[in-house]
Amino acid sequence: MTDFADLDALAAAVGTELGVSDWLQVDQERINTFADATGDHQWIHVDAEKAAQGPYGHTIAHGFLTLSLLVPLTNQATTVGGITMGINYGLNKVRFITPVPSGGRIRARVHLDSVSEIPGGIQAVRTVTIELEGADKPACVAESIVRYLK
Repeated sequence: MTDFADLDALAAAVGTELGVSDWLQVDQERINTFADATGDHQWIHVDAEKAAQGPYGHTIAHGFLTLSLLVPLTNQATTVGGITMGINYGLNKVRFITPVPSGGRIRARVHLDSVSEIPGGIQAVRTVTIELEGADKPACVAESIVRYLK
């Protein structure tokens, strides 16, 4: 984890890796809870018997579940002091590259691409790579925009 004392310290880190989160297991209970919360009960996510006969041989996490875990994972990878709040401002690009199997473990690797001034703070663009333990390719890569306000 990288702790930045303030926005100036964060801005000085443009072009560097900010940190890596701990591993997080994505179990079937989390997948089912996400399905209930979103109404997305596609069989590949929630029906273990049918999914065993499908293309992956098991259930997989929703891509948007993986994406939703960016916040807690990136918060483990880096912190910024001297701010009143951080706001998720959006995403420029997201790709779901490798499906996350039920029981799989993921972590976030955070790279700071750019920083620009905005009224009351800065806007940071970060590339967040969600790695899947044991996989050759990441589960997800997202260009995430965060606003840090003083």
